[in-house]
Amino acid sequence: MTGTDVKEAPCFAVYGTDGGGPFVLVSDHAGRAIPPELGDLGVSEADRARHIGWDIGIDGVGRALARKLKAVLVEQIYSRLVIDCNRAPGHRTSVVKISDGTPVPANQDLQPEQIAHRENTILHPYHARITQELDARLQAGRPTMVVALHSFTPEMGGVKRPWQVGLLHNHDSRLAVILMELLRQEGLCVGDNQPYALTDTSDYTIPTHGEKRQLPHVEIEIRQDLIEQPSGQEEWADRLARLLPVAWNEFCNLYGSDTVVPDRGKEGAAA
Repeated sequence: MTGTDVKEAPCFAVYGTDGGGPFVLVSDHAGRAIPPELGDLGVSEADRARHIGWDIGIDGVGRALARKLKAVLVEQIYSRLVIDCNRAPGHRTSVVKISDGTPVPANQDLQPEQIAHRENTILHPYHARITQELDARLQAGRPTMVVALHSFTPEMGGVKRPWQVGLLHNHDSRLAVILMELLRQEGLCVGDNQPYALTDTSDYTIPTHGEKRQLPHVEIEIRQDLIEQPSGQEEWADRLARLLPVAWNEFCNLYGSDTVVPDRGKEGAAA
């Protein structure tokens, strides 16, 4: 489906080579670019480089992981300050006016057509590329696991976050529980729906491409101070490249590779 070369579009890049495994990797907040017509959004370079502008370090983790797993990674190249590609269209945090105390002047008083332009040129094409990847696999009858990659700031609102990694889940916790245990066996402090909880409205990527499609999925959050440098990015890519296949095999042994997300009211569904 994709080669080893980077293929850029107006809003996404595709990395990696499909080596036949189950994994499809996505990174909603890996990029820092801003469309030229928006200038710098009125935000300083230092602030744009903070966690409010992107998921620090996840670009290096995702690309290394795609290489090690021989998997495809679909990566958003624009800053989350332009539009958040892990929020549904119209969500109150889709286009933020203030992020962690920093105003975003270019996002004030936007007209509906201006927001729609960002959705149509950034949000929708990015998710369409993920859909294309998944459609091709499912039409070929291939088992597929959606892995959403994120990172989180070590401190928010003056509160330090102890977790080195967090796994987010909602209606189907099965893969998250398996991977959580594997990570804890590595001696890591692992958050269960920490530092964020995945819900029907707080997230968009996993509900759209994992839950609605009834595909096995997991959302991974890595603390940013652990992956700021290339050495940390490689370390975490190595760890996930080792543990994700183990988690997948355990999942398949328990549930089968063609299993779907359980109905909300049935046993096994997450609250």
